[in-house]
Amino acid sequence: MRRKAMMWKALLKDDPIPWLAESDPANPGVRYFALRELLDRSEDDPEVGEARAAIMTTGPVPAILDAQYPEGYWVKPGSGYAPKYRGTVWQIILLAELGTEPNDERVRRGCEYLLNHGIAANGAFSAYQKPVPSGSIHCLNGNLLYALLRLGYAEDPRVQTALDWQARAITGEGIQYLKSGTAGPCFACSVNLGQPCAWGANKAMKALIAVPPDQRTPVMQRAIEVGAEFLLSRDPAVADYPYTERVSSTWFKFGFPLSYWSDVLETTAVLVELGYANDPRLANALQLILSKQDAQGRWKLENTLNGKMWADIEQKGKPSKWVTLRALRVLKRVA
Repeated sequence: MRRKAMMWKALLKDDPIPWLAESDPANPGVRYFALRELLDRSEDDPEVGEARAAIMTTGPVPAILDAQYPEGYWVKPGSGYAPKYRGTVWQIILLAELGTEPNDERVRRGCEYLLNHGIAANGAFSAYQKPVPSGSIHCLNGNLLYALLRLGYAEDPRVQTALDWQARAITGEGIQYLKSGTAGPCFACSVNLGQPCAWGANKAMKALIAVPPDQRTPVMQRAIEVGAEFLLSRDPAVADYPYTERVSSTWFKFGFPLSYWSDVLETTAVLVELGYANDPRLANALQLILSKQDAQGRWKLENTLNGKMWADIEQKGKPSKWVTLRALRVLKRVA
């Protein structure tokens, strides 16, 4: 274990883990994840327990939960996609990313509201206020399924149905495509002029690989293979996947939270999780990630939703604990 830690830390210009693991009322989730994922502390470790408890009392999570209506939604009833980024959909996604306690009554109420009001007749989540199949898109479903899996809903039949839709929409098995929304197999999306969308691919892959391997259905496994092939069909560091007009600069600006967009760091994280850490096609992406660290082994917040959420998270242009955590998760798995 010690030798492995030395291997991945050798990729860093300095050790930022003490910085990530310090008590920080503004970002308590970072401390929790650093202790658990970077320092390999157990869930019953007293410091881990303290860090987990702090997530619910300091930082952005209390602000998010304070804005919730008693019925479980945020801002207004309905599917919860609008308004960005204060509606129900975005709070469930962010609460999961921040390490929120899944058994908190308010969190459960929010998840139940989403599951009861955000799913279309095809079994997938919809971006429209009245959920209809034409609003079902991979980025939305991937984000929400990943969040719900982290928040303890893996066994929920509604989540299982949405996971099946996600997989079949990728492979084309038993799916009726529409002109609007998911328009064809391999991540085709009307928002991307009917072309495969790599942002959607990353979100869908995050959801599917969050399902334990022994619980994945054959169609899920086939969908994962399609996703890996697509993401590796281009150099992830260049990110010239099919696009509407030009390659989005967002690919090269690391941020937190990501919302529906993606970046090179997320693509790399997905592919590393799938076992491609030593694939030469990832070499440029890993080099890009390493090149963005500063002399202290930290990464800046280059992309942000500050001013649009219920609570700001860090400062754009400054060293970011969340982005650094994202980078270190990848590098640890690579080594």
